[in-house]
Amino acid sequence: MEYLVSAGLISALSAICFLFRNYLSADAVAFILLFALSITAMFFDILPVLMAAILSALIWDYYFLLPRFSFRPGNTDEMLMLSMYFVIALLNAVFTYRIRKTEMLARQKEERIENLRLYNTLFNSLSHEIRTPLATIIAATDNLLNFPTELSKEMSRSLVTEISIASLRLNRQLENLLNMSRLESGFLQTVKDWCNIQELVDSVLDRLEELLKDFTVVVVIPEQFPLFKLDYGLMEQVLYNLVYNACLYTPKQSRIKISASLEELSLVIVVEDNGPGFPDAEIAKVFDKFYRLKNAPTGGTGLGLSIVKGFVEAHAGTIELHNLENGGGQFIIRIHPEQFYSLTDEIAKLQHFSH
Repeated sequence: MEYLVSAGLISALSAICFLFRNYLSADAVAFILLFALSITAMFFDILPVLMAAILSALIWDYYFLLPRFSFRPGNTDEMLMLSMYFVIALLNAVFTYRIRKTEMLARQKEERIENLRLYNTLFNSLSHEIRTPLATIIAATDNLLNFPTELSKEMSRSLVTEISIASLRLNRQLENLLNMSRLESGFLQTVKDWCNIQELVDSVLDRLEELLKDFTVVVVIPEQFPLFKLDYGLMEQVLYNLVYNACLYTPKQSRIKISASLEELSLVIVVEDNGPGFPDAEIAKVFDKFYRLKNAPTGGTGLGLSIVKGFVEAHAGTIELHNLENGGGQFIIRIHPEQFYSLTDEIAKLQHFSH
């Protein structure tokens, strides 16, 4: 294909130049063909480019150097011009190709450096995020095993609670890694079914019950809200990550609000809080993989919001982040489902049939 495109481009330009041969000098045609050769060298492999260089030299000699329609230059000057054109065409092709290869190698080197930086960031974060809960679990279980009779019921319950919290923290990190792996692989498939948004929110709040006990949670979902065809597991993880993120970045006793509404048949889910909000300079980066806010507390891998964005986009939806005027952050999810199911309409149908 590269051979065909290169030959076709040189031939087409040569034909156009030949039509205007009364207005274009041989030198002008040479510059046009050399320019086309430079374009092909920017995108194609070296062999098709060299073929185009040889073809352009032959065409320039045969159609534009006097006497035309002959491969024998008319005088020494034209022979020298043809030789110089041939050499310049080959050098142009080779040097342009080498520059492109050098730039490509430089980009690959930068990508390797960036991948190494991301790997180090992830490794360091995971080392902390995995070692900390594991150390808690080991210490608590050692105490329970070695001092079963010396520990009071309150102390035993406290140790079991620590084990539970640490296990959930460890499980959360593993889930984030598995979810990011699914997104990176490109094989994430949504399995959609009718979902009740109220049940979806309740499930997330139940999972975060222990963490949310120090916050005021407000849920605003209209009665008889339609069912939507969504991937329940993915959307549950989306809401879980957003609410968990609000718990991490807002002080205790803050208010976390979850609301759902319909806007032009689109499902809109909003998760907001009245905390300090996000730095304006960092809002555009919060959904980047491994990115953590500069004032973020220790721990975390910076994958939570990146996974949120990936799962929402898997539903052909969008997510936005804004700072509220009175303080706090607001995440807005918009999904236009293929279908939605209205409980009100169904009740009306049942009443009609019953009559």
